[in-house]
Amino acid sequence: MRLYEATPDGPAKGAVIVVMEAFGVNDHIEGVTRRAAEAGYHAVSPDFFHRAGGGVAGYDEFPKVMEFFKSVTDDGILMDVDATLDHLHSAGFTNDKIAIFGFCFGGRVTFLTAARRQLGAAITYYGGGIVSTGPLPFSPLVGDAGAVKTPWMGHFGDLDKGIPVEDVEQLRAAMDKDCTVDHVIYRYADADHGFHCNDRTAVYNKQAAEQAWDRTLDWLTAHVG
Repeated sequence: MRLYEATPDGPAKGAVIVVMEAFGVNDHIEGVTRRAAEAGYHAVSPDFFHRAGGGVAGYDEFPKVMEFFKSVTDDGILMDVDATLDHLHSAGFTNDKIAIFGFCFGGRVTFLTAARRQLGAAITYYGGGIVSTGPLPFSPLVGDAGAVKTPWMGHFGDLDKGIPVEDVEQLRAAMDKDCTVDHVIYRYADADHGFHCNDRTAVYNKQAAEQAWDRTLDWLTAHVG
């Protein structure tokens, strides 16, 4: 499995797993991984498409995206997360000093991991398929809110047609009712799906992206760094 890796200049505060969007470990995700390293973390981004040969898809290449996802399952995702954790363990990090965050597909992977593994922190950016079944072949995870054992933060845009505000509020209610660890959800009124991706001018929202990133770094500092 290909793993993109970036390390800080000095001693690392902790480690982070950056989980790709549905388009693979592309230039944007590699850039986010480097930003995490610049913030002081040993950062890695695994290629969850490796069973299909790996690679990336363009933002308008949805048939190619769907071909990649024929080889992706929740069991395989957790196996790949565990392999990535093993890599970070070998670099000297324990689970409480490892965080995971991801975007789109990666946002769901982050929530799944938070419910199945105990790490230092988890941050979801507009993770589809958590409350309602989306275009990707995965089951909803909102019923696992009570199983979440990693402190979890969620970022969602109110203009996201694939994750309506009603779903976000349903997730908030489920987490507030059943989750026993630290958790918080932020909504961004003028933000659409993909608002953090500065390579997608049609959806990038600079203000929301910067605010969400600042909150992400604060969450990492509080729980990992």
